[in-house]
Amino acid sequence: MLFFLYFKELVGKEVTVELKNDLAIRGTLHSVDQYLNIKLDNTRVVEQDKYPHMLSAKNCFIRGSVVRYVL
Repeated sequence: MLFFLYFKELVGKEVTVELKNDLAIRGTLHSVDQYLNIKLDNTRVVEQDKYPHMLSAKNCFIRGSVVRYVL
């Protein structure tokens, strides 16, 4: 519950989410739920040359269980 309340405070702010597969996605936090699933808008991949298939994604849903950390 503590992390959920913290992430609710970050809604509307720019965050970087690093996944367990080393993919880092930067975007505006749109929403978060009690399972720490995250919705991002205006997304961009930090290492675009490593993940070119992600260039066209403008928003995304990230399952909470695959998140390593959020900055």
